[in-house]
Amino acid sequence: MKIHLPNSAFLGNIDPFIRGFDPSEPDRLQITANDKWIAVHPSVISMVAALGLKVGSSNIRCQKLEAGSSHYLVRMGLFKLLDIPTDISITVHEPAGRFIPLTRIRTSEELTRFIAEMIPLLHLEAEQAKTLGYIVSELVRNVLEHAEASDGAILCAQYYKKTNSIRIGIADTGLGIRATITRSHPAETDLDAIRLALMPGITGTTSMEGGTEQNAGAGLFFIKSIASVNREFFVVYSGAGFYKLLKKTAARNLRLHADPFADRHSSEGGMPVWPGTVVGVDITLNQTEEFSRLLDAIRKTYGSAVRERRKERYRRPRFT
Repeated sequence: MKIHLPNSAFLGNIDPFIRGFDPSEPDRLQITANDKWIAVHPSVISMVAALGLKVGSSNIRCQKLEAGSSHYLVRMGLFKLLDIPTDISITVHEPAGRFIPLTRIRTSEELTRFIAEMIPLLHLEAEQAKTLGYIVSELVRNVLEHAEASDGAILCAQYYKKTNSIRIGIADTGLGIRATITRSHPAETDLDAIRLALMPGITGTTSMEGGTEQNAGAGLFFIKSIASVNREFFVVYSGAGFYKLLKKTAARNLRLHADPFADRHSSEGGMPVWPGTVVGVDITLNQTEEFSRLLDAIRKTYGSAVRERRKERYRRPRFT
């Protein structure tokens, strides 16, 4: 596999970076980078880390990084996590209030501990902490419960004080969305599977509309809704499928869509095949809606979507 770190790859312009990923020779990884400077979203760093863990340090070839911004990769813990030697030296500063370095989570106990340690680091207000804790919990739980990823969930985040926003990226090299969603729902392509996974009440654990008591099929829909309300980017990449929620103009009324394709978005079904799932989301914290109001809107949309699918199911002709 080959992956190149460009001079810029955030969610708004992440498409060219993904198209440049080469999944051939899956037992080895070659990492190259822009020779002048690097500025990338946490999801990009999580992707590189997930691939590196998949192949093992002895099968990684990393170009010597000259760019000044490569210090960021060191500080985020990329070389340490992958056990790659580097001669880049940095002055270590306390991460509190600024970023969450690369973290690997493989159990629910590790997730609980990580959330408990993460929230104080970022010095967030109660509602903001609740929103962020929910997002991270749902993203990681999806990996732990569905992906069957031996390396677990790989995530990191960056906080930007000037804009009071946080960018979160999580990647795994597990089964991928299509393999899990088609256990209970038909999906011909990876993009079809992503669309289903973003719809409320659909989960690979059951064919029943509304999911089960343990898994309601709402996690990714909730996160997409939070990003939509905040008018921010949200990306899901799995297999050859790619979905990106685009920024939208401010609206007076809070309106959520059950079908992710009804939102302002871009999508593609022919991306280089990613061996697992990647999710990236940006949240502007000072624009976060009161969480209880957002949950009310999500519940209404969720309930309406599940009811409509049940009606459609019963309207289908039955042959005996």
